Amino acid sequence: MSDPISYSFATPCLGLPLLFSGQSQKEVTVNEALSKIDMLLAGAVNGTLASPPASPVIGESWIVGSGPTGAFAGRTDQIAGWSDGGWRFIPPSTGLRIYDREAAAIRVFSGGWSEIVAPASPAGGAIIDVEARSCLTALLGALIDTGIISAA
Repeated sequence: MSDPISYSFATPCLGLPLLFSGQSQKEVTVNEALSKIDMLLAGAVNGTLASPPASPVIGESWIVGSGPTGAFAGRTDQIAGWSDGGWRFIPPSTGLRIYDREAAAIRVFSGGWSEIVAPASPAGGAIIDVEARSCLTALLGALIDTGIISAA
């Protein structure tokens, strides 16, 4: 006898809700999934907060920081987005990249959020190559300007 077919309630990577045949009020599930997809496709968060802002604006999102309180309690490292239906939370999966507007850098999730910090500009050494240092400084500036690495 074959095993019965079993279905998951959510997608494996981002936990987006799935529909079932015969499900009533499918629009609730679809709208929930679309709200979360919209948060991720925006590709950016406003910054990191441990507690919800007093007056959130629809469409804004944040990374939940350590020691969260209020509606963020128990949601450390998740992406929190404010929608017309209230807070939506997305637990990040390893490799998720998102732009942090406050830090002006891309954050990457791997067991916790991190940003790639720029190495120090070239200095010192026995032989100084002005052209090479100028090129490296320009390259570091371009990486910072595009948000690939953080200036801090």
